[in-house]
Amino acid sequence: MKEKALLAVSFGTSHEDTRQKTIGAVEQALSDAFGGWQVEAAYTSPTIRRILAGRGQAVPSPEEAMEAMAAQGVRRLLVQPTHLICGEEYDKLCKAVWQREGLFERVQMGQPLLYDLEDYKAVAQAVCEALPVEPEEALVLMGHGTPHPMNAVYPALQYVFQSLGMGHVFLGTVEGWPDGPDVVARVQAAGYRKAALAPLMLVAGDHAKNDMAGPEPDSWKSLLEGAGLPVRCILQGLGELEAIQQMYVEHARRALAAWQD
Repeated sequence: MKEKALLAVSFGTSHEDTRQKTIGAVEQALSDAFGGWQVEAAYTSPTIRRILAGRGQAVPSPEEAMEAMAAQGVRRLLVQPTHLICGEEYDKLCKAVWQREGLFERVQMGQPLLYDLEDYKAVAQAVCEALPVEPEEALVLMGHGTPHPMNAVYPALQYVFQSLGMGHVFLGTVEGWPDGPDVVARVQAAGYRKAALAPLMLVAGDHAKNDMAGPEPDSWKSLLEGAGLPVRCILQGLGELEAIQQMYVEHARRALAAWQD
């Protein structure tokens, strides 16, 4: 058992078609970058852990993973979340980690994907490079959104897209603001004739398949089509992009550098 370990913590997903391509790919990138370290994974969602356990796939909570690693002799722990923002899930993770800090000689927390302005710019660039659009086509991105004050990340990121000359990108959220109808209204007002629709989420799971691309009248696909815009849906999570995977690696390296100061 190694004395240094990295714990990759995700909200999790029960959708196998996206899990390995996204969360699994990020975990693999971290494992490749931290050769010689013990690398483990944990999920914060009890619902997802329960669903996976029913399939015979046991994934621990962060608390369980930390306690197990401490019992196995890990002395220094680096925790790297795959969350997108410093929202409610990240706050809960930080609380859980610091409550168990005494189990180790040293604990360091990495930052989520969208932490500072340079992160915003890097994500905007990665998304636009991965999702080219056709003439007169808007790129509509569905973020998760949250009642947490850090929902402000989403309108801030929208401004970053615009400031970088990516005015064809329209960003909204499924559980925050801007919402779907607001995004559709902005796309219409800008005069676009069609839309490419993609999730701004680590995985292309339930929200992407149903709230974004589903057949229900209130899905974003239906809202855009109801506004007279042909829609093509792109079911690709951010975790599939190598540039995004490497951003998580860089955040973990940043945390390690702070640890070594």
